[in-house]
Amino acid sequence: MSQVITPQLREWIISQAQAGFPADTVLKSMLASGWQEDVAIQAMESTLQEHLKATQQAAALPTPMTVPELAVEDSPLYLQLEDRKVSVLTAMSDPNIVVIGNFLSDEECDGLIEGAKPRMARSLTVETKSGGEELNADRTSNGMFYARAENELIARIERRLAQLTRWPVENGEGLQILHYHPGAEYKPHYDYFDPHEPGTPTILKRGGQRVATIIMYLHEPEAGGGTVFPDVRLTVAPKKGHAVFFSYNRAHPITKSLHGGEPVVRGQKWVATKWLREGKFT
Repeated sequence: MSQVITPQLREWIISQAQAGFPADTVLKSMLASGWQEDVAIQAMESTLQEHLKATQQAAALPTPMTVPELAVEDSPLYLQLEDRKVSVLTAMSDPNIVVIGNFLSDEECDGLIEGAKPRMARSLTVETKSGGEELNADRTSNGMFYARAENELIARIERRLAQLTRWPVENGEGLQILHYHPGAEYKPHYDYFDPHEPGTPTILKRGGQRVATIIMYLHEPEAGGGTVFPDVRLTVAPKKGHAVFFSYNRAHPITKSLHGGEPVVRGQKWVATKWLREGKFT
């Protein structure tokens, strides 16, 4: 009768190795428990090789960071913020994604758009080779930045965001407004700064790594324009007043924080984006 190498057996082998037992002792224990010798040897070799590989990969990862977290541990339907009751529509843990309903009022959405219109220009992306900014063919929107607490509306939204994310206002970058015409998109990308790029140390001087993103939908298109997370096959619909939060505790694809803005098919899409840093953003 053939014996199957189960996940439980693999866990036991790893626990014995971590406890410091030599391989011959572990093998004798398995044989005494009734395992066939060839199966026991195969289980030990394959399990320990995979464990070593995983350990080496983990050691090569950037150090994990403390990140903002929403108060969704108890799976609430709503979160009562200081000035607004919002809905929890979707919550994932791996990756850490939360979709929030009713985060902005219609008046707040319209106010952000109207204030931004006179200052719109072709959107730039951070150029990590130098630490500056550049035009990027993957991003075909127009945009602008509000200064932090630039006016009462911005300050109110920033306080609400800080309460929602339990992260200091001063750790946030300025609110960015983006406008997408039909056909405009932002191809999948990561928001953290690549630690291997030469310009990253310069960028990090202003507040450390980015650790979370909040995208707020200000005007919904007739079709298209969703926020897509390819690693988990999730698309968030760009519903006016809703927001999507996601965090990333390492500057590495293991966070599954790859995301993008799908092309607008019909109509216009406006969003506001807030990036949160490790420390105070200056």
